[in-house]
Amino acid sequence: MSEPLRPVTGNGDLAPLARRVMPRSGLAPSVLGFGAATLGNLYQPVSDGDARAALDAALDASFAYVDTAPHYGHGLSERRVGDALRARDGVILSSKVGRLLHPDDRLHGDAERNGFRSPVPFDQRYDYTHDGILRSWEDSLQRLGLARIDILYVHDIGPLTHGADHLRTFDQLTKGGGLRALEELRLGGGIAAFGVGVNEWQICLEVMEHADLDVILLAGRYTLLEQESLVSLLPRCVERQTSVVIGGAYNSGILATGTRGDGPVHYDYGVAPPAVVARVARLERICDAYGVALPAAALQFPLAHPAVVSVIPGMGSAARVRQTLDLYRTPIPDAFWTAVRDEGLIRQDAPLPSNAMDRTQ
Repeated sequence: MSEPLRPVTGNGDLAPLARRVMPRSGLAPSVLGFGAATLGNLYQPVSDGDARAALDAALDASFAYVDTAPHYGHGLSERRVGDALRARDGVILSSKVGRLLHPDDRLHGDAERNGFRSPVPFDQRYDYTHDGILRSWEDSLQRLGLARIDILYVHDIGPLTHGADHLRTFDQLTKGGGLRALEELRLGGGIAAFGVGVNEWQICLEVMEHADLDVILLAGRYTLLEQESLVSLLPRCVERQTSVVIGGAYNSGILATGTRGDGPVHYDYGVAPPAVVARVARLERICDAYGVALPAAALQFPLAHPAVVSVIPGMGSAARVRQTLDLYRTPIPDAFWTAVRDEGLIRQDAPLPSNAMDRTQ
C-alpha cells in the first residue's frame, strides 16, 4: 500500500484521508479522489494556473487517487495531470482506453467540442480492438509524461454512447481482443488493474461475463438520487471482489446546487426533468429539517456501500478542493439518513453512512 501524502498545508491537525484497499489488485485509493474531467475544460475554460493549483491543493490534502482520460479536453486533462504528478509519489493514477486522438489542423480556438472548451487540436475516434487499446495506453503515457498508469478503464462502452453501433464496438472489445490486451498489460505489469468507466450500470454486468474486472468507475448510477445498480450490479461486485469508484455523485449538478436557484438545474448532462426536480426538492426539505447540506449528503452516501472504494468529484480550483473536503468531513446525524430512507427517497436495502465512517486514516 502506498504511504499517505502529507496533510493540507497549514492544517496539520487534519489526519490524512482514509484509503480503502481494492481486493483484486491491492491498490489503495483515498476515499476522495480527484476527477480530472474539469481540467479538460469541461463546459468552461480552466486556466493552467487554476488547474495546477487545484491538483496541488488536493495532493497536499492527501488525495491519493487521480482519474483522467484522453477524452477530457482531447488530451488537455492528461497533460495537466502528468505535469502535477511527475514529482509526486504515492498517488494512484487511472486513465481510459477506447478513444484514439488524431491531430487535425482544421481545428482552431476553444469552441466547445464534445462538451469540452479545449484549444487542443485533436479529434477522436473509437477503437476498442486489441491494437487500439495498446496504442491508447502508449499515447496516454506520452501525453502524461509518466512511466506508469495504475488503472485503465474501458471508456464509454455500451449502448448509451454507441446506440446502433454498440454491437460492433462491443465485438471489438471481446472478439477483437480489447479485453485480451488489458489482461496482457495486467499480467505483464504494465498496469495494476483494469475495468470499465461508464454512465450505465447494465453494460458492466455484460462485460463481467467476459473478463475479471478489478474495478468499475460508475458515473451517476449509484447516488443519493438513484440506486438501481444496487439490485444486481453492486451485489455482483461484492461477490466478485470488484471494487467500485463513484463518479457523478452530484448527478451532473442537481445534488450540488439543489433546486432553489434562479437558473435551470442539471441532471445527467442535461436539464433536469420535473420528476427529478421534485424528488430533489423532497431531499432538500429533509436536509433543512436536520441542518444538513445537500452536497455533503450526496458526497458521503455512496461511500457507505462495501464495494465502493472512492468517490471522485470534479474540481477546477483550489477553493473547490477545500469545499469538497469540508463537505466530506461534515458530520451528518444518523437520524437524517433514517428519515431519507423512511420517506422512500433511497432504497430500503441501501447501506447508510454513519458518523463512524472512515473519514480519517
